Amino acid sequence: MSIQLGTIAPDFTQTSSTGEIRFHDWLGSSWGVLFSHPKDFTPVCTTELAEAARLKPEFDKRNVKIIGLSVDSSENHGKWADDIEETQGQKLNFPVLADGDRKVSSLYGMIHPEADPSVTVRAVYIIDANKKVRLTLTYPPSTGRNFAEILRVIDSLQLTDQHKVATPVNWTDGDDVIIVPSLSDADAKERFPEGWKTLKPYLRVVKQPKRA
Repeated sequence: MSIQLGTIAPDFTQTSSTGEIRFHDWLGSSWGVLFSHPKDFTPVCTTELAEAARLKPEFDKRNVKIIGLSVDSSENHGKWADDIEETQGQKLNFPVLADGDRKVSSLYGMIHPEADPSVTVRAVYIIDANKKVRLTLTYPPSTGRNFAEILRVIDSLQLTDQHKVATPVNWTDGDDVIIVPSLSDADAKERFPEGWKTLKPYLRVVKQPKRA
């Protein structure tokens, strides 16, 4: 199964390092980031889980819940969490799904058909408050994920959901944005009374509006 942008994220019930998770209920009205790991005790993922835990206050500010996944058991997750704290100096503070039966991995298409069925791909899913999938990423085993980029995308999605704008290349929160082409100049004047810079009729640059 391939997860398409804009579709409802598949719901599931699965055990985790913090107990049983009913995914949609657990998300509630929050956004979510679900990210998978091939298995416990892998070096790159050890650093990633620690970084996600360090950044949890930043996810909290954005009303985003984070949850990991590995095909190993909750008992193994606990031992791995000890290793993460010992080597990275950071205690885990979010659940990690124990997907031993591959239920969630199969539901989200995390197992490559030509690969070892016991090893999930390293995927990321950003899910909005309406349970829609807004971003998918797949990383190679040797490359650590960039959580600053994941936060940047969430900032962009939440901003552009609220305003008729898009974010340009390398945008970060506070930079100028682009008025979407579907918005007429007349309507843009109502939304952006301080004006904008027109580089081309389809490329109108404006100061970033405030997020709610």
